[in-house]
Amino acid sequence: MTDNRGPARRVPREEVRRRLLAEAVRVFTERGYDDARIEDIAHAAGFTKGAVYSNFGGKQELFGAVLSQGAEDERATVTAEIDGGGETGALIERVAALITARIVTDTGHGQLGLEFAARAARDEKTRAVLAPMRRAQRDTAARAVAEVSDRTGTGPAVPPELAGLILHCLTNGLVNEHLADPEAVTADVIEQAFSAVLTALLLPTSRT
Repeated sequence: MTDNRGPARRVPREEVRRRLLAEAVRVFTERGYDDARIEDIAHAAGFTKGAVYSNFGGKQELFGAVLSQGAEDERATVTAEIDGGGETGALIERVAALITARIVTDTGHGQLGLEFAARAARDEKTRAVLAPMRRAQRDTAARAVAEVSDRTGTGPAVPPELAGLILHCLTNGLVNEHLADPEAVTADVIEQAFSAVLTALLLPTSRT
């Protein structure tokens, strides 16, 4: 009997990466870095572990890619709000609400970020993966501050690079505090903190 099925369709590289990242988020969140196995992630995504090595280089790089993807998703969401324009005060409220929602609903990425930062403090190879990712996140925050300032005609209270560092550290700190004490560091508290800091950074003229 002739087999007419033909050769199996090759999965596009971007689809392979997407499926591996999706499963990596789940496995890393459920098991933590140490207990997560590349074989299990690859199998759940429908591939062999060779797909992980060919797309990400290894476990550390895959872990870093998971965190980078989460940061990129947040950046895209915030950028879309900025592109929507509007009065600066209203824009600040919308951005604060968006970041707050991500912190309280996506605790898995927060947990992974804490674990990776802790590993980076002790391991140079992990730090080599984490450091450029954190720089990119700070640069993105700085560009967002500069863009809002340009569009609204308000000068930031500090240089955009410093504002980016402040917002980056504020986000990480609130993620940590919410994970440690969600009953006290609630969504309302987080949103108030973001609004206060963004207002101080972007609306210095309001104090004159």
